[in-house]
Amino acid sequence: MSLNVNGKITQTNRSPETPLLWVIRDELKLTGTKFGCGIAQCGACTVHVDGQPTRSCVTPVSTVVDKKITTIEGLSPTGEHKLQKAWIAEQVPQCGYCQSGQIMQAAALLDKKKNPTREEIVAHMDGNICRCGTYQRIVKAIQRAAKEA
Repeated sequence: MSLNVNGKITQTNRSPETPLLWVIRDELKLTGTKFGCGIAQCGACTVHVDGQPTRSCVTPVSTVVDKKITTIEGLSPTGEHKLQKAWIAEQVPQCGYCQSGQIMQAAALLDKKKNPTREEIVAHMDGNICRCGTYQRIVKAIQRAAKEA
């Protein structure tokens, strides 16, 4: 199967049912995308598939052939994306485990809505779990990034 990950075409011989997460992490060595729960409930594995936030732990690799897949590494390889900068400025990370999934979820929101309200941010981010409980800082970081236009 041929995959377009972060703008690069790659091949995989994995079983069609293999979760995309394992191709990303094990074959492509893009380890920013994390395994959290394995049942699409926590959001640590969030990537974009054709611009839509997608839980890669339950997405069969066969369903993303000929689609554009973006991981946290593809969002900005140098960490210069406005959300990545805002995350640092607002001191969001504690353990950091969920952060790539949180940022990918937030990036999808800002791609659709340039200046979301607090309520829209909270609703969009619902389902992405932060075990450290930095939700208020996550909201502030998204608001900061939205102002960066």
